[in-house]
Amino acid sequence: MAKTNKKSIVRMTELAILTAIVLILQLLGIGIKLPFLATPVSLVLIPIVLGATVLGPKAGAWLGLVFGLEVYIVAGVMGMDFFTMTLFNNHPIVTFLICVVKSTLAGFLCGVVYQVIAKKNELLATFVAAAVAPIVNTGVFIIGCLFISGTLESNFVSEGSTVIYFLIIGCAGLNFVIEFFVNMIFAPALNRLVNILNKRIS
Repeated sequence: MAKTNKKSIVRMTELAILTAIVLILQLLGIGIKLPFLATPVSLVLIPIVLGATVLGPKAGAWLGLVFGLEVYIVAGVMGMDFFTMTLFNNHPIVTFLICVVKSTLAGFLCGVVYQVIAKKNELLATFVAAAVAPIVNTGVFIIGCLFISGTLESNFVSEGSTVIYFLIIGCAGLNFVIEFFVNMIFAPALNRLVNILNKRIS
């Protein structure tokens, strides 16, 4: 019983630490924006993948939810990011759904994928999970933005271009590439480190 309680406390502590890291990284990400990108590059997917692979899909979903809510509130409602603020001012409910669904689903699915593949190959599972998070996060973002394409076209799309081009190339494209490779580099290494620590604590 004591061993079970100890493991539960360790898991709760890890989740609390990862939640704090998500909040801090996203706040820094909103404040530090590269001038040639429409939206800030997010490093938050690293702790989300870490939580999903070490603590499970529910933890990944929770961390994704925290990420999405922070984006919606800080970037949209408080207006710290012009792109998100514009979407919020024109479509607050759709913007909320885009922010929350994309990140929550990304965290949950990378945890599920990890659990399925880890039964055969844990290292491969870590890399696949690290890839799934940015793919789902960006994919759902693009699909969601298509429902409010009129707002995008009137505010962000240059004459002679299209909403699809803006979303895939101008908005999400480079962000996705950066987030994908950063995730692939750091998430597996961090996951291995935490697994070692968990085994020692156990």
